[in-house]
Parts: sequence; C-alpha cells; structure tokens
Amino acid sequence: MGDTLIKILVCFIAGAGAGIGTGFAGMSAAAIIGPMLTTFLGIPAYDAVGIGLISDVLASAISAYTYKKSGNLDVKGSLPLLISVLVVTTIGSFVASLLPDRAMNGTMQIALIIIGLRFLLKPVTTTKEQLNKTSPKNRFVKAIIGGILIGFICGFAGAGGGMMLLLVLSSFLGYPMHMAVGTSVFIMTFTALTGGISHFIIGGFPDTLSLVLCVAFTLIWARIAAKIANKSNTKVLNRVVGIVMIATSIVILAVSYL
Repeated sequence: MGDTLIKILVCFIAGAGAGIGTGFAGMSAAAIIGPMLTTFLGIPAYDAVGIGLISDVLASAISAYTYKKSGNLDVKGSLPLLISVLVVTTIGSFVASLLPDRAMNGTMQIALIIIGLRFLLKPVTTTKEQLNKTSPKNRFVKAIIGGILIGFICGFAGAGGGMMLLLVLSSFLGYPMHMAVGTSVFIMTFTALTGGISHFIIGGFPDTLSLVLCVAFTLIWARIAAKIANKSNTKVLNRVVGIVMIATSIVILAVSYL
C-alpha cells in the first residue's frame, strides 16, 4: 500500500510539472516525467520516456485546442515541419535504446537549461505581421531542416517535441511566442504518439499504473496552464518558459547526480 501511495504522489508531481510545462512552455512531458520516474520510482529511463511521450499525446492535444481557440495555432504552415519530424522520430527512438539511462537523463536536462536561458535573456518579440512577410519557400526549407533535427532528438530523448520545436518555431521560423507554443504542442501530439509507440515496440510495455496516472495528471494540468498562458502577454510568457525549463532541469539534475 505504501509503495502505491508513493507512486501516486510521484506521478502527481511529475504530471503537474509536465502539464504546466506543456501548457505554458510547449515542453515535452517526457522531459519532466522521464527523469522523475527514473529517479524516484526506479523505472528504466527508456520506459519512463515512453510513459512521458504517451502522457504528451492528450496533454498536447488539449493545449493545442486551447491555443487554436485564441488564434495562436498555424496548422497549414506547420505541416512540412510535422512530416519531417515524424519521419525521423523512430530513428532517434532506436538510437536511444542503445544508450545508458544516465546519459539520456543528463542530455535532456542540460539542453533544457541552455534553451531556458535563451528565452530569459533574449525574449521572442516577433509579431504575426512580421511572420507573414517571410517568404513561404524560405519557411518551407527551414521547416524541413528543423524537422529532421527535432525528429531525431524527440525520439532520442523525448524532449525535442517541446524544447527544440519551440526554439525552431520562434527563432528559426520567426513565429510569435504564443503561436510558437500553440503550434509546438499541435505537432507534439503526433510526434509524442509516434515516439511513444516506437518506445513500446522496441522496449516493451511499461508499468500500467504509472502510465495511467501520468497521462491523467498531465492532461489536467496542461489544460489549466494553456488557459492561463493564452491570457498572458508575450514578455511574461517568455519569462515563464525560461523559468520552467531551467528550474525543472536544475532540480532533476541535483536529485540525480548529488
């Protein structure tokens, strides 16, 4: 009974952190759930990332719906990026199965800290009008290149569906911050599903109770966070994105390595 209560508590905290990260910052739930389940429940990192990716599916879908209602989702423009990401995700998932748990965890968190600092020190201030002035051909080529990179990282660490998508959409493709987050979670719905299924096929089905709890808690908190984020101004959203990424990564690294 005690072990079950601990599992529920850890999954609640992991799901809350993942949901807030997804709704506010467009982060992949696996970037938070994976290390939490590995550190506190002893679940193998590969299985934990798989649970995080599946938790991402519904959380990202409900967040994308919320952003779309506020006009902050570009479905048509994101399709080249989405397709290229999906094609390469499975390759990254296979490579991840060959690496030790500790390497996956550390790689994820260091990358999150670096990108979090980027949003704190250099906020995204692009407007929709500026985005519309960009050449469609230029955006298409950039989307394919960015998609290849994101797809590999998403399958490899479960983190690319969020942090790298947000970075590419805001900095590389020039999306306004709110639209970058909304489009990011839209794409994550599909990349997370692909990555999660790949993990289960390669590594087997994970702990059922942990999976169900993480999916439920992440979904609830993602909905709450997305509603709040769409009412925030760009400057505040940039700061929240940066703080969420950095704080989460520092805590997980401290618990894992100290």
